[in-house]
Amino acid sequence: MAKLKFDSVEVGQTLPPLDVPVIEHANLVRYAGASGDFNPIHNDPDFARKAGLDGTISHGMYVMAQVGRLCTSWADQKDIAYFGVTFKAMTKLGEKLTCVGTIKKKFEKDGRKTVTVLVEAKNEAGEVKAGGDLVINAV
Repeated sequence: MAKLKFDSVEVGQTLPPLDVPVIEHANLVRYAGASGDFNPIHNDPDFARKAGLDGTISHGMYVMAQVGRLCTSWADQKDIAYFGVTFKAMTKLGEKLTCVGTIKKKFEKDGRKTVTVLVEAKNEAGEVKAGGDLVINAV
């Protein structure tokens, strides 16, 4: 992937969205195995209900990983200076997420060109599940 060109982006510009398939139980089981996070609220509906939930919920880090996929589809991983999100709402089975990004700032300091992007994962109703910043070193 080519390095992001500072002059080719403008504040307010949006990244191509990333549509995530409907979250199914199998996604959470696979993620639990890959991450080692076997908290039963993610894979045992009875346990999740006893914990006060309507059923199992997605791992927050699974949602963050989907936002990360958006980031690396747009910028080269080696140019990412920072990526972080805050979890805003629980993601339930059956939800379909879209990950989006909007350039919110670009600046040059001490010869370094930097682009900051607001990134979010939203469900079909527009509810933000996770949101944060992606900071890219550009040329």
